[in-house]
Amino acid sequence: MAFFDFFKRKRTNDTPATTPRPPTPTTPVADHTDADAQAMADAHDGPDRRERHCRNAKPGTRILVVDDSPTIVALLKRMLQQNHYEVLVAYDGETGLEIARREVPDLIFLDIVLPGIDGFSALRTLRRDPKTKDVPIIMMSGNAQATEQFYVQRIGADDFMKKPFSRPEVFSRIEQLLDDTGMPRHIVRTPARPASITPA
Repeated sequence: MAFFDFFKRKRTNDTPATTPRPPTPTTPVADHTDADAQAMADAHDGPDRRERHCRNAKPGTRILVVDDSPTIVALLKRMLQQNHYEVLVAYDGETGLEIARREVPDLIFLDIVLPGIDGFSALRTLRRDPKTKDVPIIMMSGNAQATEQFYVQRIGADDFMKKPFSRPEVFSRIEQLLDDTGMPRHIVRTPARPASITPA
């Protein structure tokens, strides 16, 4: 019995003690901004991973993003730069108008709800200005009332994108505006006239 006791004692001493590991620290979700979280989610996506069979605008296409949300701006900027587009940024309507007049971008993503001049007013101003009247504009909004107002008015925008949006949707909207040379083009729509003044 002594031999067995010795053997059991030796085996127990040779076996490494198992101490509970401290829990791995996890970073609370609240420590990340929405932009960081989305950027991390999209980090594995290359420029054309989901758009392999889609047409893309030419590299170097200049796109202005006008939105008061740093999250939306950062997300759109990252997506567009992954496809080698040049991105200009404005966080309010007045700055957006200044940049649009000065730089004349190839395409504008314009939020409807902005501090100061709103997206509808900015759109009207851009359409009246000879320098920017033909720049294609995609309106954006996560506000239900603004979205409804857009569909009622249809005041010269080329397309509309509801927030939140996905990467494939962003590039699908751009693709729909591309001409044969791969550049976004403004879609000129003839305004509807009341039946009473329509020529016979």
